[in-house]
Amino acid sequence: MRDVSVIGIGITKFGELWEKSLRELGLETGLAAISDAGITSKDIDALYIGNMAAGSTLQQEHVSALIADYCGLTNLNVPATRVEAASASGGLAIRQAYMAIAGGFIDIAVVGGAEKMTDVSDSESSYTVSMGSDEQWESQAGATFASLHAMIAQSHMNEYGTSREELSAVSEKNHYHASLNPMAQFPFQVSGEAVSNSGMVSSPLRMLDCAPNSDGAAAVVLCATDKAKKFKKESIRIIGSGQASDTLSLHHRKYLNRLPAIGIAAKRAFKSCGKKTKDLDLVEVHDNFTITEIIALEEIGIFKRGKAASMGFKGETRLGGKIAVNTSGGLKARGHAPGATGIAQVVEIVQQLRGEAGKRQIKGAKIGLAENHGGTAATAVVHILEAD
Repeated sequence: MRDVSVIGIGITKFGELWEKSLRELGLETGLAAISDAGITSKDIDALYIGNMAAGSTLQQEHVSALIADYCGLTNLNVPATRVEAASASGGLAIRQAYMAIAGGFIDIAVVGGAEKMTDVSDSESSYTVSMGSDEQWESQAGATFASLHAMIAQSHMNEYGTSREELSAVSEKNHYHASLNPMAQFPFQVSGEAVSNSGMVSSPLRMLDCAPNSDGAAAVVLCATDKAKKFKKESIRIIGSGQASDTLSLHHRKYLNRLPAIGIAAKRAFKSCGKKTKDLDLVEVHDNFTITEIIALEEIGIFKRGKAASMGFKGETRLGGKIAVNTSGGLKARGHAPGATGIAQVVEIVQQLRGEAGKRQIKGAKIGLAENHGGTAATAVVHILEAD
C-alpha cells in the first residue's frame, strides 16, 4: 500500500446559507482545495462526494454527476462517485478515496462534501436526519433522532453518574472553541448554566446539547505521498484509517450507553499506523449531541469508560488541557452539514498540523484524529493524520 497525503483543503462558513445552492457550495470548496493544492483539473483522477440529504431536501439525486458537471470536470470525463452513510458520508468519502490511492488505482482525488439543510422547515430537516436511524423500528414508531440520543444519555447517566453539568460543559467548551473559528455557525461563547437552562428537547437533552442542521461544504485533495512533493513542499499524511459498522437500531445492541463501532474503527486506525492515544495532540469527534462526544472519547480510549464527562468538566478537553477536543467548535458550534461534517473535521486537523488555525492553534501539533459517524454510530470512520 502507498502512503496518502492531504495536499489541499477548502471550507465554507457553516450556517443558514440561503443565498448559495448546493452546487455553488460544492464548487466554492472544491476550487479552494484545488487552488490550495496547486493542481489543475488535468491532475485529478477521481472525484468523491459525501452527501446524505439532497434527495430529500432538494429532490436532487445523482449528486456526483451534478458536482462534477458544475466544477467543469466532465470535459475530462473525471469519474465521480457519491458516498452516503448518513452523517458519516463525508468521512467515508475520504476513506474511499484514501483506499483507491493507497491501492494504486489513482494518484489524486478531490473529496468534497456539501449539504443544504435549511432550505426546508426544521421539521423536514429533522425528519431527514432521522433517516439515519431504523425507519421501521425507530422513526416510524415515533422515536426522533434526539430521543434516541436521549435514551443513550439516560443510560450513561444511570451507569456512570454522568451529570447535567458535565453534559453542559461539553457544549460550553465547544462554543468557546467556535468563538475562535471564523467559519463556525455559532462563533460565540455560552455558559454551562445557559446550556442547563435551555429548552428541553428530549430529557435529559436540551436545545444547547444538540447540534444544528446546517448548510455548508468542505473539500480536501488527497495525493499519493510519493507524488505530493511535486505540488507541496510539506503535506499532511493520513497514517491511519479505520471503519466499522453496528446495528442500525438501538434495540439490537447489548448496551445503550456505548457506541462500539467507534472503538473498533479507532482500533483499526491505530493498528494500521502503530500509534496510540498518548501520541495524539488533538481530536475532532462527532458531537451531534453532547453525550456523543463523551462516549466517543471513551470508545477511542482517550479516557476510561465513565470518566470522559468528568475530565471534560475539569477542562481537560479544552485548549490548553490534556487533549484538545473539537477545536473547530465541533458539530455543536461549528455546525453540522451531514455530508460535509467528516471532511470539515479533517480540514480542522490539517489546519492545526500546518499551524494555520489562528487563535485556536495548538502549539507544536503533530498528530490528530478525526472520528465521524452516521446514525447512532451504525457507521463509524476514523482517520489519523500526521504532519510530514
